[in-house]
Amino acid sequence: MNIIRTAMLLAFMTALFMAVGYLIGGGSGMMIAFLIAAAMNFFSYWNADKMVLRMHHAVEVDEKNAPEYYGIVRDLSARAGLPMPKTYLIQNLQPNAFATGRNPQNAAVAATTGLLERLSYEEVAGVMAHELAHVQNRDTLTMTITATLAGAISMLGNFAFFFGGSRDNNNSNPLGFIGVLVAMIVAPLAAAIVQMAISRTREYSADRRGAEICGQPLWLASALGKIAKTAERIHNPDAERNPATAPLFIINPLSGERMDNLFSTHPATENRIRALQEMAQSGFEPPSAPQAPQEEATGNDGPWSRAEPVEKPRQPEPPTSNPWGRNPTGPKKGRWS
Repeated sequence: MNIIRTAMLLAFMTALFMAVGYLIGGGSGMMIAFLIAAAMNFFSYWNADKMVLRMHHAVEVDEKNAPEYYGIVRDLSARAGLPMPKTYLIQNLQPNAFATGRNPQNAAVAATTGLLERLSYEEVAGVMAHELAHVQNRDTLTMTITATLAGAISMLGNFAFFFGGSRDNNNSNPLGFIGVLVAMIVAPLAAAIVQMAISRTREYSADRRGAEICGQPLWLASALGKIAKTAERIHNPDAERNPATAPLFIINPLSGERMDNLFSTHPATENRIRALQEMAQSGFEPPSAPQAPQEEATGNDGPWSRAEPVEKPRQPEPPTSNPWGRNPTGPKKGRWS
């Protein structure tokens, strides 16, 4: 249902874009608008991920300088059957994360230092599983296309404001001044609403798939609650300077948008948590996946290191459903406990 809904919203966005071009310049205006959108989409397809990462000053990390964080992404990627994405760290106190990239082979995930410092090991795993779900569902490409179309519609609206539509008699604006007003005001507003609706739809899908990847819906539910409460108090300057990137984050990084309405970039956190809790209570069984091998603990090898036994106890344990072979009773409160 979410896929069908997203396809319908994208179709509406495309139709709206073509209609705005027609209102401004008739048939020729529609064709010019189409060519502009095609060029913008081509550029975004190849460069959007680099632009977003640069906007937020993300730094690529690996197994040497961020072993725990990198290990989580690596194990979850293997569990989801995805190529290992590039892993980035953002120096920002606000706990948050996002994924970007045009396809799974060219994907990147990024987490803030605030996320790694304030959440437990299990909660970080839930968050990164959610971001990998976006990669697997190709939501990053979908959001890039919708953002580009929304920007193009706004650009056409500004064009209508300054030029008032074509004066050519054969390709004149069919609705005259009313058409210009529609192109200038109504169309950009409708495009923004559709863009936000697509973002919210994809968040619910990524929550569910992320829970399947990590094997524990309550890990993500606990993480969402912590992130939402902390993000309200901690300012994110890079996100405020680049609000168009807000839909990419797991929780809205901007101040003042917390309601689940037409003008919010994300669903209400309470609704997302409730859906994950219902998922956990409904006898959820994650799909089987090979477990990542247990690595030998070497002590303090990173800022989020944790002490774990090298070998499992010999007593029989209930089957585990997470990629690290542990049987958690719920989200841990300690840092990487």
